[in-house]
Amino acid sequence: MTEMTKNVTVTRIDVARVDVEERQDSISKEVPLHVFLGSIHFVSILCSPTMLKELVVGHLLSEGIISSLSEISNVNFDEEGRCNVSFRLADNEKRAVISKPYSRLIVSACGGTAYRSLSELLNSVKLNPLPHWHIKAKTILNSIRKLNVLGQTFRRTGGVHVAGLFKKSGGLVTLAEDIGRHNAVDKVVGATALAGEDLSRCFLGLSGRLTGDIVLKAARAGIPVVGSLAAAVDSGVIVAERFGVTLVGFVRGTRMNVYACPARVEV
Repeated sequence: MTEMTKNVTVTRIDVARVDVEERQDSISKEVPLHVFLGSIHFVSILCSPTMLKELVVGHLLSEGIISSLSEISNVNFDEEGRCNVSFRLADNEKRAVISKPYSRLIVSACGGTAYRSLSELLNSVKLNPLPHWHIKAKTILNSIRKLNVLGQTFRRTGGVHVAGLFKKSGGLVTLAEDIGRHNAVDKVVGATALAGEDLSRCFLGLSGRLTGDIVLKAARAGIPVVGSLAAAVDSGVIVAERFGVTLVGFVRGTRMNVYACPARVEV
């Protein structure tokens, strides 16, 4: 058993067999993580209690608060679920004030509680063009298939999302699971950056829906290709087309749907 799960007693009901039994089952843990930029609260994230440094670093990168790890001088945690981030330049207060619209509670269900319209958000985001390289469709299929095999907590509980960053050759760079799909993406972004890997040479695979906020996280981190077992929604396609992200959904069996920027995918 990992620290992401705990055992509980459940009453299992089998309608077909007309059977009721008590048994032990595994469920996913959820903890709050409070992130401070200097002395100012930035965000509280409800998350799985693993890879917390990676989560914080990845969140700052994918939300556009920092553009590289070199901007961070320290990331410290205390026993009460609080994380303090300090920067090499003494502009903690400025960063927190600038990001005030994003200062929020992020629940595990579906991102943050703050709301900005998609058009308003996209008009405020300025990103460098993403690199254009090619990847085999078969590589995407095989890589996404690995998520089902490597997602041990998902197989145990059915209560988490899984995300992975892969090299364009298909080699796994890092994998993370979390009760929140946004958190799982942030964790792999942070882990990859901390490992010194070039995010722009990787593609993102995940198990959750391809929504606009997920695709924007990838674009901000410089990741040009995103693929998922699940479907894309309209906001995800809009963001992908706006920033040039190759967006691939329903990656299952021998098929996939490419919703945006298909030129990077080779058959």
